[in-house]
Amino acid sequence: MTALKQVVLVAALILTALPQAIAQDKAADKPLQIDGARAEVYKTVGKVKLRLYIFNPSNHQPGETRPAVVFFFGGGWVGGTPTQFEPHARYLASRGMVAMVADYRVKSRHGTTPFECVADGKSAVRWIRTHAKRLGIDPKRIAAGGGSAGGHVAATTGIVPGLEEKDEDTSVSSMSDALILFNPVYDNGPTGYGHSRVKDRYKEISPLHNIRKGAPPTTVFLGTRDKLIPVETAKKYQKTMQDVSARCDLHLYEGQPHGFFNKKRSAQHYYLTVLEMDKFLISLGWLEGKPTVKPPKAE
Repeated sequence: MTALKQVVLVAALILTALPQAIAQDKAADKPLQIDGARAEVYKTVGKVKLRLYIFNPSNHQPGETRPAVVFFFGGGWVGGTPTQFEPHARYLASRGMVAMVADYRVKSRHGTTPFECVADGKSAVRWIRTHAKRLGIDPKRIAAGGGSAGGHVAATTGIVPGLEEKDEDTSVSSMSDALILFNPVYDNGPTGYGHSRVKDRYKEISPLHNIRKGAPPTTVFLGTRDKLIPVETAKKYQKTMQDVSARCDLHLYEGQPHGFFNKKRSAQHYYLTVLEMDKFLISLGWLEGKPTVKPPKAE
């Protein structure tokens, strides 16, 4: 992909997320109002307070150790809003998990680079594990998920070593135990996405270049007409995972573009991908029973 095409595509993605990001900017340091979610600050950088929005299962009791998941929004590391994965978090909470959506620093609001995005993702996972007992979470069953650049942030928590916030207690692991990735950015190499943002440091931050034995089980959802993440990249990632005996399920959706999985964009593909997400978590022993996600009503 040429640099010009990348710029055009990134601009289009940012424009779709910008109205919500601007609204969040105007709210300054105030938490978002997300019905049914509790906001907690997981990290403070200067005057910036970063929050997790937590959805608990209706029957969640103190002292339980439920599996958990945290989702990171997409937006090219430039913009976006935690509400992108609100439907996914609500659904998984209804299935018995403690589900969260995370805010993290982005260029439009904080003047940051992808490296700060990754540091925030790792901080979020570490905060969840540190507070697992209070939150009623199993510290050995924390999944990270996300879409596009948020999928990159999620993937780095399970794959990429280092890039930790310097003042945190690194004796508590920031590594996620499973990954749920929606058209993720996971190749930042010279021919991959976002290389111009990371340049010669790409090997530090590119999930594809850091896969090693012990990588967490992963499920990936990608449209075959995604102009940002080629199918060839996804297949290379899957093979590299398999070469180190790590699980990587790849689900391809014929003719679908980048962002196809979002509920507001395609109720049908939201349903199909959430169904597979549920099955993946069942296979890990994290969920019980049959998926409860309902297919969209025919118009």
